[in-house]
Amino acid sequence: MQLNTLNTLNSSQVMLIQSFASMDRQKDSEELMDVLRLFYAKKLDEEMQQLWDDGTFNQEVLDELRTQHLRA
Repeated sequence: MQLNTLNTLNSSQVMLIQSFASMDRQKDSEELMDVLRLFYAKKLDEEMQQLWDDGTFNQEVLDELRTQHLRA
């Protein structure tokens, strides 16, 4: 990886790249990906719960979304 690319990444991004680069087994990479997926799924659940709690997202909005055709 070129030095100028590393300068544009934040420390978390660099750490992830280094973590994946140092793994010898595909299984280890898959396990780390699972951890990351669970992390982001939890964050999404928390955000959706907050939207539900504050009324931004509710059953009416959910019902409306079910009837929309969002494909281009």
